[in-house]
Amino acid sequence: MKKILSGFAIAAALFAGGFANAADVKPTVILVHGAFADSSSWNGVVKILEKDGYPVIAAANPLRGVASDAQFVSSIIKNTKTPVVLVGHSYGGPVISEAAVGNPNVKSLVYVAAFAPEVGETAAGLSGKFPGATLASALAAPVDLPDGGKDLYIQQDKFHDQFAADVPEADARLMAAGQRPVTVAALNEAATAPAWKTLPSYFVYGSKDKNIPPQVIEFMAKRANAKQTINVPGASHVVMVSNPKIVAGLIEKAAQ
Repeated sequence: MKKILSGFAIAAALFAGGFANAADVKPTVILVHGAFADSSSWNGVVKILEKDGYPVIAAANPLRGVASDAQFVSSIIKNTKTPVVLVGHSYGGPVISEAAVGNPNVKSLVYVAAFAPEVGETAAGLSGKFPGATLASALAAPVDLPDGGKDLYIQQDKFHDQFAADVPEADARLMAAGQRPVTVAALNEAATAPAWKTLPSYFVYGSKDKNIPPQVIEFMAKRANAKQTINVPGASHVVMVSNPKIVAGLIEKAAQ
């Protein structure tokens, strides 16, 4: 009972802002999923982080556009009364790169099989910088939106091989059915404020990623002068699902 009550006390103090400057309070980890995924893609990572005492928020990324999605994540950061470790997967990378700007409580960025664009670069453009990406051939026909835009999904029968090859097939089927679409415009929206230029960054990715070629992530990590870069042998694009211990370990390092 004492442990449960102390947890509630800590949570209440955080919302009240009482522990904002306390040295013994761990940073809050804000997880931002990418395209064709949802917040549940972080479940394995969340379990580890929470067990180790980290407050965690798995944000529901709207996947509508880099600037608007970053504003949404920024609102979460502004209402978090502790230091923040900001973590992005795939398209979530450009989102966290912009969301961190103007939020001094963000202490580090973690890119999980994610894009870290320079000003003017797009997720779509970066994915083709080096050969190896096969996402285009796995996409379903775009879905027309009322505002004239288009949503993209991965064909469900190609989802396992393209997106999550190292995840059990039954789990990949569930992920395929529950995938969140991203707009064509979001993948082609240019970055304007790369926070990785001023904040410590960490990268982790899989050697068998078919959405973002490993060479692309290696290029971005080197350009960002990453504090640490981890290549997980055999891992797919959803390295946080198949290898949550490795991803959580890197996040905890970024939180130190």
